[in-house]
Amino acid sequence: MSHAPPFEVVCVGAHILDVLGRPVTEIPAGQGGARLEQIRITAAGTAAATAVDLARLGVRVASVGCVGTDEIGDVLLGLMARHGVDTVGVQRTDAAQTSATMLPIRPNGERPALHVVGANAHLRADAIDPHLFDGAPLVHLGGLDTMGPFLRDHAAPLAARVRAAGSRVSVDLLRARPSRAGAAVRALLAHVDWLCPNEEQLCDLYGVDDPRRAARHALDDGVRAVAVSLGADGCLVVTADAVAHVPARAVDVVDTTGCGDAFSAGLLVGLLAGRDVVGAAGLAVVTGSLAATGLGSDAGLTDRAAALAAERDLAERPPTRRFPTNR
Repeated sequence: MSHAPPFEVVCVGAHILDVLGRPVTEIPAGQGGARLEQIRITAAGTAAATAVDLARLGVRVASVGCVGTDEIGDVLLGLMARHGVDTVGVQRTDAAQTSATMLPIRPNGERPALHVVGANAHLRADAIDPHLFDGAPLVHLGGLDTMGPFLRDHAAPLAARVRAAGSRVSVDLLRARPSRAGAAVRALLAHVDWLCPNEEQLCDLYGVDDPRRAARHALDDGVRAVAVSLGADGCLVVTADAVAHVPARAVDVVDTTGCGDAFSAGLLVGLLAGRDVVGAAGLAVVTGSLAATGLGSDAGLTDRAAALAAERDLAERPPTRRFPTNR
């Protein structure tokens, strides 16, 4: 795909190919077999999947990351381009295979994962075209907590540079325990406008069990606003001036893979549309919920009109749960 800035969003970070099957109740013993209803391959990872979701929601988006020179990389880039993502910023390396995950999806939507780390950590800062970011209102950094040297040495300078040029920066995390890269993540947050992790990630990053308290720590580190995904409890938005809870609405859950990436995409679409962060989080909860209604990280998202229609429809339903007022 041709390099045609300005983009509305540039996503930088983890690129993964997912192979998913459902429903899986058990792994057959020995060389036994089992029949499934559905198998899919999708673009995944907190940069690639978010970029695909943004493209499906009508956003002009480019993605920056690293994949292998293998067939898996060919397939991943082909899937992204098919959805409308500009992949000119995705580097390729012979040093590792493309990152990939096998996901046997349980009947209740849970998703144990078998993962190869692969090429993500081989992203070269000196090979990123700085002109990709020209005129982009938003830059999304996804999953840099898994990308070792790039996070430690290059993420904060990149975020500072694009902010100085007029972009705003959002960050999502990928590790279940981002505290393993805690110092580097927190150094990055000094250059970040919006942080959008899930509750477990945020609490682990700051070593507390209260997402409100953890969000306050993130604000102290320099973040402008925190939108914390709470799964079936919706979303918690924390800024210097306010705390708001956006409730989730009931949907039929098929697979929870990629709900966080769809949440990030909805948040960015709302911000691009001029919503404040709480209003944008309302759309994010909807897009994250829609992703759970099908198999794979891009399931349930067709276009922006459908997402906005779902937002109106879901607003008429009672919330699934209420976030406890004493948290």
